[in-house]
Amino acid sequence: MIKNKKAKWIVRALLLFGTVVSMFFVPWILVKAWILPLPDTTQEQVDEAIGHGFDGMIVYVDQTGNPPAFYTGGWKDKEKKIPADPKSLFKIASISKLYTAVAATKLVKEKRLSFDKTLNDYFPELGGRIQNAEEITLRMMVQHRSGIPNFTENPAYWQNEQGNDQNALDFALDLPASFKPNGGYEYSNTNYLLLRRIMDDVLGYNHNRYVKDNILIPLELKNTFFSITEVDLDDVMSGYYVGYEEDFKAREYGMLATAEDVGKFLRALNDGSVFNEGEQEIYPYEYNHGGLVVGYQSLAEYHKDLDAVVVQFINTTDFNGYEWNLSEIIINRIVKIIKKKN
Repeated sequence: MIKNKKAKWIVRALLLFGTVVSMFFVPWILVKAWILPLPDTTQEQVDEAIGHGFDGMIVYVDQTGNPPAFYTGGWKDKEKKIPADPKSLFKIASISKLYTAVAATKLVKEKRLSFDKTLNDYFPELGGRIQNAEEITLRMMVQHRSGIPNFTENPAYWQNEQGNDQNALDFALDLPASFKPNGGYEYSNTNYLLLRRIMDDVLGYNHNRYVKDNILIPLELKNTFFSITEVDLDDVMSGYYVGYEEDFKAREYGMLATAEDVGKFLRALNDGSVFNEGEQEIYPYEYNHGGLVVGYQSLAEYHKDLDAVVVQFINTTDFNGYEWNLSEIIINRIVKIIKKKN
């Protein structure tokens, strides 16, 4: 009996010691952001987020029954002391995967693509360089269930990110598969790099034109672009990385859009109006998404219970830090504020 009591106290002491030690490694800013009393308004939450260390922020809320609302905090350009502007263009990064998935769905409905055909069917030359290419279907690629390694996880890619992006596929070739086709899930940018190339090949022209003709123009999204070369840099929100003074807005990271344009697209995706007849039934991907590149992180969410779209743009990143987690805490608190008002 005495031995058992002693053992229990030893275990308790060890657990307490472990708890105390772990507290030194907790990013307290996340705890603070999570436990602070919920503000009454979205604007107060945005201001609070800027106080946590973000350089600038844009939030767009579109809830049925209310006019679209915009909230901003911090800087569009901190060097020039230009306040955040809700109409600024922002690099939406992987949110662009939603546009790609919709375009691919339309091409499948047109019978120009098939989600059931394999990577090897479209690019047989990759058969010896991407493991299981003869088994990986387009559907698996869209859903990140292909097992194809993510080129951005290759450390060599980041040695010259902007230059290497021209040959990004090279950083995923000749590597072992992460898992057997459809045997797991792993987010991989390589999937969408290949999907876009397949679309280019099938179309005979750049898939961006197809996206514009079949998604942007019908939805009247006039503030969505495919490259930094298409826009005036003064219209783009500056992007910052923790620990660096550099403004990363001149870097090429693909699609740019205003928060309002992303919000309109997301609503059309979720209510089905982006699709023609028979397309939504075969759409195989997600209905919400986030994006992250150097200097830019974004979240675009539709909440069915509120019938509300919330888009959050933040121009501060740190791939080795807590900024992404903090941004998720902030948008969750914004959604709670919206719920309280209902």
